[in-house]
Amino acid sequence: MLMWKYLRANPQTALLLGIVLIAASLRAPFTVVPALLGPIGSDFGLNSVGTGALTTLPLIAFAMISSFGGQISGRLGLERALAIALAAIIVGIALRSFGSVSNLFAGTAIIGVGVAIGNVLLPSLVKRDFPLHIASLTGAYVLAMNISAGLGSAAVVPMADVLGWRHALLCFAALPVIALVVWMMQARSDNGTGGVTPEVARGSPVWRSPLAWQVTLFLGLNSAANYVMLGWLPAILIDAGFSPTRAGSMHGVLFLASALPALCLGMVLRRVRDQRGVALAMSLLWCASMLGLMVAPQHALLWAIMFGIGNGAGFVLALSFIALRASTTRQAAALSGMAQCIGYSIAALGPVVTGALHDASGQWALPLALCAVMGIIQSFLAVRAGRNIQIGTT
Repeated sequence: MLMWKYLRANPQTALLLGIVLIAASLRAPFTVVPALLGPIGSDFGLNSVGTGALTTLPLIAFAMISSFGGQISGRLGLERALAIALAAIIVGIALRSFGSVSNLFAGTAIIGVGVAIGNVLLPSLVKRDFPLHIASLTGAYVLAMNISAGLGSAAVVPMADVLGWRHALLCFAALPVIALVVWMMQARSDNGTGGVTPEVARGSPVWRSPLAWQVTLFLGLNSAANYVMLGWLPAILIDAGFSPTRAGSMHGVLFLASALPALCLGMVLRRVRDQRGVALAMSLLWCASMLGLMVAPQHALLWAIMFGIGNGAGFVLALSFIALRASTTRQAAALSGMAQCIGYSIAALGPVVTGALHDASGQWALPLALCAVMGIIQSFLAVRAGRNIQIGTT
């Protein structure tokens, strides 16, 4: 009660706290699932493709729903739209945790819808309300995402050992519930006029631009590798002899390492003429981690840190490329839509394809080799997408 009164008396603090809590709610509800794919698959009789679909469904939602986030915000206002996103995440977690396999997949899909809306609208809220502090606040909420995901992945297996996997997953509704409670004071004050209506870039040349495709494929391959590791790293390590608890801990380390580039990459980028060298180095770093995991899985701590830093930096770079390679705001909107639609479609294939390769071969060497090849391809794309040019200038 005292905290509630304090937040009502300090609306700016309430807004900042709400942003951080929303961000923290956008990762853990689906990133904790891979550590429990074993017991979930066993209870429902799912093979690797079926369990891989649990990590793919949110990505499909990202690709399909992201373009509608602005329209929802335009109708309801940013605050109310974000409240709906949190409510969807809560409902999805509850539905996923109980009942049949249909509930499992339906709940996962609903979580994906809520997360997709939050992913689209949270940066718009920061830009609208804190235009002079975009970089620092973006870094703060990306950090909150990664910390919640990392701690969740490390804790979910011990929780499942005590509570069972269903109740362990249900516990992760607590954070979005708290976020929604804090956020309701913002939603009540929203008159529905604070939304962001997207600028439609009709006739934009981005779909015909080689540079736009280089940016799009860079994001897609980086995201595909990320979700392969999100979906399968615990299983890979368990098959290599790790205990489920230790495998979950390595999963958490990966997410925590992914947060580091969000804190320091901006300072590096301001000191270089273009981004080719940084993008190439980070692509090769996570590519090397795939080879290391394939030949020496006992050093999983090193490979998890390398992958987290390289792939996390790749994600920050991919988002930066969208703004840096566009010459106008309208073009940036078109490139963002293209990159996220195609990029997340590529990412959605990653866990399913690698799961199918594992089922066919009976081992993880082939899926990891495929990820390493993706890293090599991304390295070539890094040299092209990292050039200091804009669409239409070449």
